[in-house]
Amino acid sequence: MSLGFLVDTIKKHPDYNKVGMILCHNGVVRGTSRDGRKVSGIKVAVDHTKLKKIITESKKKPGIVEVLVEIFDGKDLMVGDNVMYLVVAGDIRENVITTLQDTLNEIKTTVTTKIEYFI
Repeated sequence: MSLGFLVDTIKKHPDYNKVGMILCHNGVVRGTSRDGRKVSGIKVAVDHTKLKKIITESKKKPGIVEVLVEIFDGKDLMVGDNVMYLVVAGDIRENVITTLQDTLNEIKTTVTTKIEYFI
């Protein structure tokens, strides 16, 4: 899976003619934790039921045509590896930016848990 694949998928959406913006998030494994400790990698777990619900609700927001998410869960990820792709397509900047930010924050706080491996 790649961001390019997700964007191409959106371009095939039947309502693509309503899209004025596609915004992408590519989360990667940082070399340090939020508290500054050196990290060698992480493992992410996903609650797929909650994720589906969040995606469904995000698609209902004004002006939003499509929301696609790919999370690389269940495997050991090293520094620099991709963790998550989030792609939001919609009519205008204000709707798309707000939806991406709200969706990302909800995924990070209610859907994913991670284990960090420290050096």
